[in-house]
Amino acid sequence: MDIIHTGAELAARLGNAGRVAFVPTMGNLHAGHYALCRIARQHGGTVVTSIFVNRLQFGPNEDFDRYPRTLAVDRAGLEREGVDVLFAPHEQEMYPTPQVYRVQPPPLADELDGAFRPGFFGGVCTVVLKLFNFVRPDAAVFGKKDRQQLKIVRGMVQQFNLPIEIVPAETVRADDGLALSSRNSYLTPVERAEAPNLYRVLRGIADAIAGGRRDYANLEAAGRAELAARGWQVDYVAVRHGLALRIPHPEGFDHPNLLIVLAAARLGTTRLIDNVDVIPQYGRD
Repeated sequence: MDIIHTGAELAARLGNAGRVAFVPTMGNLHAGHYALCRIARQHGGTVVTSIFVNRLQFGPNEDFDRYPRTLAVDRAGLEREGVDVLFAPHEQEMYPTPQVYRVQPPPLADELDGAFRPGFFGGVCTVVLKLFNFVRPDAAVFGKKDRQQLKIVRGMVQQFNLPIEIVPAETVRADDGLALSSRNSYLTPVERAEAPNLYRVLRGIADAIAGGRRDYANLEAAGRAELAARGWQVDYVAVRHGLALRIPHPEGFDHPNLLIVLAAARLGTTRLIDNVDVIPQYGRD
């Protein structure tokens, strides 16, 4: 595996690389990231993974400084997965001057996660666009755990006419159902034992809708109340239409196989997000 730190080196390495599949990450890799790399292998002869902790997507009171940087361990894991290129740019390479030009994402970026993390998706879109310009991939793989991010990045690619296939990847979960996340390492043992209840609550709402419930607001409120009673600080529990994450029709006219249940909540100091399809849509989004 080639480890590359500059755009010039990357361009030289990928000049004759054939079809390139790309997995952007912020490092502190886990089994979910490695699953993305294996999916990328199905979509390109050359697999590139990036590791860059992007300060533009962290708010002033968020965890940029304490976000785990584990490059040596990540490098070894990527080598085991057979990744061809690790692009690990320094901040000066990504932002040689203050980034005054930024991508303005759509109104969806101010809802759900964006309502609690102002500017987050603008930071995500800006760094992803820059990484796309460095890597120039034919395909890029994004996990469905970050469902809102996946939708927004796909829309950016479509509206800017970027010749990149956005490939959705299923959420990878621990045996107890907890969605794998780099931030899970922040959880205390007691919090880690509680954390799978986020998925359990979402799955319960999804199963209720699949069984015929259409009173979405009541289901959302019940989910929030159950998590709060267990000690979570809930940002949102929301039922949304899968195509554009719009609020579903209040009369229940949307087919259940198009609906998603999403949530974000804090357990102690750790903010976790998750989502489930009412009817599983494996390999699709």
